[in-house]
Amino acid sequence: MTDIKDKLERIKKERQTRSKSQQVTSTWRKIQEEEDLSTKEKLERLINLTRQEKLEEAKSPTFEPLPREPLQWLENSFALDVNYGRIKIASGLEINGEVLACLSQDDAFKELDLSTALFIDLETTGLSGGTGIIPFNIGMGYYRDDKFLVGQYFLGEMAEEERMIQELGAFFKEMNFQSVVTYNGKSFDIPLLETRFILHRQPFQLNGLPHLDFLYPARRLWSHKYESCRLFHLALNVVQAGRTEDIPSAEIPWRYFQYLQTGNYDLIEPILYHNQEDILSLLGVVVIGAHIFSEDPDLCLGDAMDFYGAGKVMANAGDVEKSAQFFQKALDGNLTDEVSVETKKRLSAYFKKRQDWDKAVPIWKEMTSTEVVIPAQLFSFRELAMHFEHRLKNYEEAKRIAEEGFVLSTGVSSYYEKDFSYRLDRLRRKIKQKKDKS
Repeated sequence: MTDIKDKLERIKKERQTRSKSQQVTSTWRKIQEEEDLSTKEKLERLINLTRQEKLEEAKSPTFEPLPREPLQWLENSFALDVNYGRIKIASGLEINGEVLACLSQDDAFKELDLSTALFIDLETTGLSGGTGIIPFNIGMGYYRDDKFLVGQYFLGEMAEEERMIQELGAFFKEMNFQSVVTYNGKSFDIPLLETRFILHRQPFQLNGLPHLDFLYPARRLWSHKYESCRLFHLALNVVQAGRTEDIPSAEIPWRYFQYLQTGNYDLIEPILYHNQEDILSLLGVVVIGAHIFSEDPDLCLGDAMDFYGAGKVMANAGDVEKSAQFFQKALDGNLTDEVSVETKKRLSAYFKKRQDWDKAVPIWKEMTSTEVVIPAQLFSFRELAMHFEHRLKNYEEAKRIAEEGFVLSTGVSSYYEKDFSYRLDRLRRKIKQKKDKS
């Protein structure tokens, strides 16, 4: 009986602890929404609220926080022959500058590779950006001495931020990085880090370096294939890394502020792991994304859906020839119906621009036979109608195609419905004029 009572009491305490944690998390999220407060003011409000709750309910002795290290430097190394998911760490060194330039839309990458690149990812006291947000963990990945290293500056005391920024600046200078690789870093990580350097009157050595923000090419490569292009999601599906959803991003600021109160390092270790995995995941998606463009079958890890994405990347880069090659390559594999039609639309537009009607027209005819009525299908009816009207002067056939397009567009697309309506009026006049002349 005593054992059962002890067990029930333990369970009760665990539930109370969990409930308190959930209450604090909820309180912190509400405080985060108050944009007019600085980080310091938000932290003070959280501390005051938790103190007030303790005074109301507690008769326990005063809690003494554990000692904290003001500033830590952590570094882990990974051998080049080690696998992360389905890539080898060394694979990042095989990516040439031409591909990096295409992915980044920056010709400065043509003379570079990833051996001198800095992969960087921040963990911060908030997710919205702004001068009140502090990066308390700065994760960095880089190739050195036949290894891939992941280094992290962890800020254990906010008062030590200036020293962290100074040491970070010295580190950037010593390592002499030639480029930067991030995931959403152009909008968040780099501007935030630059702000902290400016506030502490330190030169920001990363300014002006070629920057590959892989979020944008990742969306072109895979948004049509996967439900989410979050880095974690791509790490699982593209890299096939065995990482777990170790900690929700929204929970990270709360954990850090709890650590500042308690000194409990167990709160921080999952954040450091999460950050290291993000750096390795970023390397992984860049490697696989870049290798989709490789002509070496041993390196290319892509399928038809990936080749369609590569075609979009090339189109965005302005290389219409390679774009068309990838779209053609995609059509040789297995595509979803929607992506298949969109690929044909893009490829037919390329052939039309080159006036290669022998290739464009069969694609349009094939697209009109699809069972799913979507704008790309209506596009093909319009293109065929124009082809028969303006190039072949076959008004009767153009009228037949326009009538079919009009029926399919009714209630589906007002744009195409109006287009086919005007087109039919014009074709009827032309047919009548032709008959009158004869």
